[in-house]
Amino acid sequence: MRTGTLGPDERAEALAAMAERELDILVVGGGVVGAGTALDAVTRGLSTGLVEARDWASGTSSRSSKLIHGGLRYLEMLDFALVREALKERGLLLERLAPHLVKPVPFLYPLQHAGWERLYAGAGVALYDGMAMARGHGRGLPTHRHLSRRHALRVAPCLRKDALVGALQYYDAQMDDARFVLDLVRTASSYGAKVANGARVTGFIREGERVVGAMVTDVENGGEYEVRAKQVVNATGVWTDDTQAMVGERGQFHVRASKGVHLVVPKDRINSSTGLILRTEKSVLFVIPWGRHWIVGTTDTEWDLDKAHPAASSADIDYVLEHVNSVLAVPLSRDDVEGVYAGLRPLLAGESDATSKLSREHTVAHPVPGLVVVAGGKYTTYRIMAKDAVDEAVRGLSQRVADCVTEEVPLLGAEGYQALWNARARTAARTGLHVVRIEHLLNRYGTLTDELLHLIAEAPSLGEPLRYADDYLRAEIVYAATHESAHHLDDILTRRTRISIETFDRGTRSARECAELVAPVLGWDQERIDNEVAHYEMRVEAERESQRQPDDLTADAARLGAPDIVQG
Repeated sequence: MRTGTLGPDERAEALAAMAERELDILVVGGGVVGAGTALDAVTRGLSTGLVEARDWASGTSSRSSKLIHGGLRYLEMLDFALVREALKERGLLLERLAPHLVKPVPFLYPLQHAGWERLYAGAGVALYDGMAMARGHGRGLPTHRHLSRRHALRVAPCLRKDALVGALQYYDAQMDDARFVLDLVRTASSYGAKVANGARVTGFIREGERVVGAMVTDVENGGEYEVRAKQVVNATGVWTDDTQAMVGERGQFHVRASKGVHLVVPKDRINSSTGLILRTEKSVLFVIPWGRHWIVGTTDTEWDLDKAHPAASSADIDYVLEHVNSVLAVPLSRDDVEGVYAGLRPLLAGESDATSKLSREHTVAHPVPGLVVVAGGKYTTYRIMAKDAVDEAVRGLSQRVADCVTEEVPLLGAEGYQALWNARARTAARTGLHVVRIEHLLNRYGTLTDELLHLIAEAPSLGEPLRYADDYLRAEIVYAATHESAHHLDDILTRRTRISIETFDRGTRSARECAELVAPVLGWDQERIDNEVAHYEMRVEAERESQRQPDDLTADAARLGAPDIVQG
């Protein structure tokens, strides 16, 4: 079985190997598009490298609504092609590529007008389901249904009686976005891609007009590497313009950032057996089931401040609470909010009429020989973006290259997942873990769960839950360092787990326990443990302070009060 282990040794070997001989493809950017591009390239038989300046998915790709969806609202814009494409990808992920990570989730759409709205919205949802079934990828999800007000209130007792006259219920899918990216990276590595996070591109290497590689700085351990490649793919999302500036060439389009803020609240604060989708004056607001929590969001505002740490202001939080409370019988307050996170959507803004309307569409360009740029798009269609980027890069190679095969390449943990799920009771009996714990592991690691169970068999104390975040086992923290290329406490509490948004203390009470668990793996002494804990606590306090500020400018200034633990 492929495992794609990414520990400290594997990272060092990958950086050395990238510098040793010329690659076919070097991908810059470790979000979902960059990781998908690396997987696409390596599974076509191309020698491939992937570098990320910070941590995998540390930008947009860990701060989304965590939905895999066709984009129901794009039907209203008559963007049938985008919806059709996204629905196909949703089906592939649910059924074949990542069934351990991507799960069905129901949504209730309250109707506020009798008659015409049910016809209008119902026709849209029926078309949505019909398009999914027509593509042959609608299996596994129930079709929509119409509900009376009484039935809707039974399904979602949290709703105010005067907030609806009836409802529609339909299904989409959700995943842990950061974990999904990590699985993409590990899958690419298992097929031979050389991958390294904490590896920042500081400049491109040029021979005449042509880009022939990049200078890469090891942010974690020091040292600089000259990585040569026949084609370089810039997949840096909201940093696209910054990365392009290193080439000194004017791009064919620009990427601007739109900020989306989400709140996390405990499950018992909203009494509902289904997610909710609400229309606002600007967009839509989701209430999304998330384990023992709800995710509520999102906002949509322009952001031109710090890209690495977008800050949620007090105004953002008030906006989300005001809109969700407009339909809740028992309103949410600030005290109900466990976690807050802000992410940036990369939206395309063209320099001409032809590109000014691109918005959530993606585009691929070849601005100078040897450099391909891919930008825009949405999480669900990452695989199509990756395919288009590699197709473009292949045009610059003087060799015959196979077509894209990622439609048939399951992510690590997917193959055999259903069989292990069916045997979960036996696994629980064999290991002594409660069946709920086994289900938790299977839905995060799929068939790689065996690797965690092996850790627990060798050190039974790792089978215990974390003291202040008991959804997670101690083994998961160690595994993050041994197998999942976590280098810092923030990587573990924010992306390998979601403790930073799932506990009222934002992970500060778990910080020291986690640091002590990974210290032997990462070679930390007591001073380093103390330093990691202190930096994490500073980060949490800076975020809390930013969320007390009235606007973006003051929130950004407050958030930047906590420096990154590594200054690259």
